Amino acid sequence: MVAGDSMRPGLHPGDRLLVDYRRRPAPGDLVVARTPGRPVSVKRAAERRTTELGESGWWLLSDNPAVGTDSRTFGAVADSDVVAVVVRRIWPLTCRRAVPDSNGA
Repeated sequence: MVAGDSMRPGLHPGDRLLVDYRRRPAPGDLVVARTPGRPVSVKRAAERRTTELGESGWWLLSDNPAVGTDSRTFGAVADSDVVAVVVRRIWPLTCRRAVPDSNGA
């Protein structure tokens, strides 16, 4: 379930998401990741980067950066901390569709 406003306008607090734990992320995908200070967060996988420890990882961004924290604050996130790719929003029913891309479409 989405909490917070960091992914507005595409996702809203209370939205429920269908995720795929086996799918590898691609740039532009919404992902579920373990981030510092939170058990998991939904963020946009912007591009491949190397972490401070030299591991392969992702640069994760909020769609609403004025509200959320993302890789601009905590740096690149290791591949092992990106746990799933968001496939679609399943709740509320009126918004049951594929998740928006980085332009909100």
